[in-house]
Amino acid sequence: MPRRATKIVATLGPASSDPDLLEAMIRGGVNVVRLNFSHGKAQDHVDRARLVREASKRAGREVAIMADLQGPKIRVGKFAEGKVMLEPGMPFVLDASRTEPGDLQGVGLDYKELPRDVKAGDVLLLNDGLIVLNVTAVKGEQVHTTVKLGGELSNNKGINKQGGGLTAPALTAKDMEDIKTAMGLMADYVAVSFPKNATDMEMARQLCNVAGAEYGHKPGLIAKIERAEAIPHLEAILLASDGIMVARGDLAVEVGNAAVPALQKRMIKMAKLHDKVVITATQMMESMITNPVPTRAEVSDVANAVLDGTDAVMLSAETAAGKYPLETVLEMAKICEAAENAEDTSLDGNFKGQFSRIDQSIAMGALFTAHHLGAKAIVAMTESGSTALWMSRHRVHIPIYALTTKLTSQRKMALYRNVRPLLMDTSADRDTALAEAEMHLKNRNIVATGDVYAITCGEPMGSPGGTNMLKICKVG
Repeated sequence: MPRRATKIVATLGPASSDPDLLEAMIRGGVNVVRLNFSHGKAQDHVDRARLVREASKRAGREVAIMADLQGPKIRVGKFAEGKVMLEPGMPFVLDASRTEPGDLQGVGLDYKELPRDVKAGDVLLLNDGLIVLNVTAVKGEQVHTTVKLGGELSNNKGINKQGGGLTAPALTAKDMEDIKTAMGLMADYVAVSFPKNATDMEMARQLCNVAGAEYGHKPGLIAKIERAEAIPHLEAILLASDGIMVARGDLAVEVGNAAVPALQKRMIKMAKLHDKVVITATQMMESMITNPVPTRAEVSDVANAVLDGTDAVMLSAETAAGKYPLETVLEMAKICEAAENAEDTSLDGNFKGQFSRIDQSIAMGALFTAHHLGAKAIVAMTESGSTALWMSRHRVHIPIYALTTKLTSQRKMALYRNVRPLLMDTSADRDTALAEAEMHLKNRNIVATGDVYAITCGEPMGSPGGTNMLKICKVG
């Protein structure tokens, strides 16, 4: 079992849908598989989810499945020739009423609300900011612009407004259908695109819980922070979610590239403070879409996210459509491990604030004691995974093994930093369960005779939120 603490999220796509390759990727370090609902039909995702479950079974490792919703399509329409070349100074019209394909004069819009969201003087960024248009006038359904930064503009490229301010709702009719599909395939996490506030996340949770009711399933919710408007509401969004994704692509276009690294650090810190998970995403190993090795800058970027304390680093096109999906995963795993070996793990300064809950105090006590005793492992016997989550918010170089009887909890914990979730049938009797747990660890060569480990559990056994016991054990 790898000693790497940081988890890897890989996007499944045409380049990684071969069963043998997917199995190799899971063995190579993938902990969470992302299904991108912006592409493909519902049945494609159902088939891919089955592929993931089968591959993870063969690899002997449970992985989480994350369904990533498309969100609002804030895009231009299609062009007669598939693309146009825009030159600086040219006039160009974005026309919500246009039905014929676009040309050098202008193009239709997938996002019909644009004329109501912009005014003269606004700046629009197309295709991830590679093309910049200055709005000169809004006439009815037409947004008249002048090209400031030109380049090739092709079909369905995205539109952002500098500084934010597009009114598109976070959840579209398509997303609502996709949530039903995601619950049917028992997705462990649902990522919500472009949420502006906590209400967007609360609505998504309600939809997930209703759609998941017939399967008895409740997923974790991840808010993708990619809009300028989300930044002032960051804390409220975080509290309404189970975690956040630092979605650096769209975010950079709206707030400017230079602001993103500091925002990344702030978001990771805030997520850990509130006991939430955090994924760092976008362009982490971008050059490996076409090259077998990463650039030095990409290595630094991944390592920095690890040193910031992110739970997971994410691969998008690199594994979905790139030439080297397996190599990218292996490289990323190597970088994460090297960065973790260099991080500082002084625990004493980490314990701030008061614990009002017994289970939280026990989790912190286990970390502190295990750290100072030089324990080989920390074991959390947990139903819901909460104890393991709290432990994982602190930097400690002792592996946390979460033993659970629930498969859904095991999969959800696949995203938590430094947590290795294992499934076990525990007896209802405390002493038998503790003996079973030790046997489980010995069989997996996690502990050997003479090793010290810390274990937490609850009495009576099996009640969620009931962790009330910490025991320090020496393997006999």
